[in-house]
This record gives sequence, structure tokens and C-alpha cells, in this order.
Amino acid sequence: MAFQPGQSGNPGGRPKASARVRDAAREYTEAAIETLVSIMRDDSAASAARVSAASAILDRGYGKATQPIDGDGEGGPIHAGIAVTFIDGPGKPS
Repeated sequence: MAFQPGQSGNPGGRPKASARVRDAAREYTEAAIETLVSIMRDDSAASAARVSAASAILDRGYGKATQPIDGDGEGGPIHAGIAVTFIDGPGKPS
């Protein structure tokens, strides 16, 4: 189904319920950060839990690290296997 110019595919917009859930969750941001810091600093906590908490804190403070994408794991090109044919006029390969 094609949409006409100026016509939205989602005229109702984002559901209001998701905004309410988001807003409710944001009320606990400070407590959540305090919990993560507590876990990160707890020497008796499992190492994996401490690393996970530290990572979550850093991600929220600085953003997630970029993930490079390459084709061979060594920074090489990504081969897509696409062939392109340029046409000079209707039905005439150049």
C-alpha cells in the first residue's frame, strides 16, 4: 500500500502507553544508577556483575562504543556480490 504525499503510515503517532512507561521508568534513573554503582563497588559481588554494572554506567554516561564493521575481521572490504550494469538508452548495455 503506497501512501500519498503528506500521508503518514502511522497517523496516531507513537502509542501513549509507551510514553507513560518511559516516563515512569525515568523516575527511577537516580536510584538505578545508585544501584549500579553499589554493585560495581561491591567486592563480594561476582566479577561479571561488577563489570556489567560498570559497563552500564559508562554506556549511559558516554554512550555505547561504536562497533566497526568489516568484511574479514581485519578491516577489509565488505563484499556484497552485487553486479551493476549501466545502460545507455533503453535496453542497450554500454
